[in-house]
Amino acid sequence: MRRQTLSRRRFLAATAITTTALATPFVRHAHAAGKLSIGLWDHWVPGANKASTEVAQAWAAKEKVELTIDYIPSQGNKNLLTIAAEAQAKSGHDMLAMPTWWPQAHADLLEPCNDIMTQLISQNGQVNDTVRYLNRAGDKWLGVPSTIGSQIKGPCSRIDLLKQHAGIDIQAMYPAGSAPKADGWTMDTYLKAAEACHKAGVPFGVGLGDTTDSVDTAGAFFLSFGAALVDAKGELTVKSDPVRQALEFCVKAAKFYPADAPAWDDGSNNRWLVSGRGAMIMNPPSAWAVAKRDAPQIAAQCWTHGMPAGPKGRYAPFLPYFWNIWSFSQNKPAAKSLLVAMSQPDAVAKFVAASAGYDIPSFEKLTTLPTWAEEGPPKGTLYHYPNPHNHQTLSIAASPAPPKIAQQIYSQATLTKMIVRHLQGEPMERTLAWAESEVEGFLRG
Repeated sequence: MRRQTLSRRRFLAATAITTTALATPFVRHAHAAGKLSIGLWDHWVPGANKASTEVAQAWAAKEKVELTIDYIPSQGNKNLLTIAAEAQAKSGHDMLAMPTWWPQAHADLLEPCNDIMTQLISQNGQVNDTVRYLNRAGDKWLGVPSTIGSQIKGPCSRIDLLKQHAGIDIQAMYPAGSAPKADGWTMDTYLKAAEACHKAGVPFGVGLGDTTDSVDTAGAFFLSFGAALVDAKGELTVKSDPVRQALEFCVKAAKFYPADAPAWDDGSNNRWLVSGRGAMIMNPPSAWAVAKRDAPQIAAQCWTHGMPAGPKGRYAPFLPYFWNIWSFSQNKPAAKSLLVAMSQPDAVAKFVAASAGYDIPSFEKLTTLPTWAEEGPPKGTLYHYPNPHNHQTLSIAASPAPPKIAQQIYSQATLTKMIVRHLQGEPMERTLAWAESEVEGFLRG
């Protein structure tokens, strides 16, 4: 954990950050100042933490707040351990960055953010349904969606290999600077392309393990068939036709993935792309960024684009981060003011640029920033990454089950385990019976 205690002198010495619309009613009054302690995700992109520090410094200098920032890594789940420890102790940071499911897990201990979310939505546009699903409890907004750390895990394809072996011009289908021309990019097309690339010795690098990259991809495929193990009302729907269809498709596709795909972790698909052995992976731009550094000839052939469409639509895996304020915070007004400052368009643009396009804002008006159009090589490779034309639904695996049930389905990798069991020869109905028994246990718990 890297800590910076930021004095006012250091704030004033820092480069000024132009941040618009900071006239919020939360801090600036006769008794402004005080202390604020925040915990942010320790970004893997060099320089990204510097951007968030600068934005926070500029705000703190203006509001005369003594600010302490901790950068908390996700390696070894240190961020999750910090969240759990502070929730139990009811003491710690005033504000923490929480990934995906964790605001719901601690909803009773979070300060409502309805006031600032109303302001931010009016300014920046609506948020997507996955943000609403994860960041609302009844009428209560649990926090603010964080640009930093939020990501879409869509396809990153090799331009040359898809064209050579599958006859797909992915740049023509997803042209930089304009809307997709992807009506023909369906599950059937995906399956045929996966088979062709497998025969050519460059299989799609899609994992079937129990870590998030594998689960996220399986979840998007299931949703594209309208398949859910539990519906929004909390009712079991494992033994349904959509689940059978989704499972059948995923097993057909899995036969064309690498033989060791069931053992893959979240680093496997990154290594697969950089090695040059595969024609496609499902990942945010992290793998492409590593290729740009370590294998530039491969990076120059990479194109990030949308998911194939299924019978019920086109769904992309989306994992948002959130900034949440504890109900036991000692300075809630200051924390809310800072979150408004960090959600301004200028601040968001700075975060996106510092992350080389990795970070995704959740507000609809902030998905066309220049970074995604300009990043390369090849130039425009990330243009479609933030879903600027809303041509796919941003989703999370195991939804629309009630979030506390969905989190268990997700964390236990029930979807990928179903695929692997059936892939290894277990009859479908036996696989479904196993899954139903597992989910019944989650519902009882």
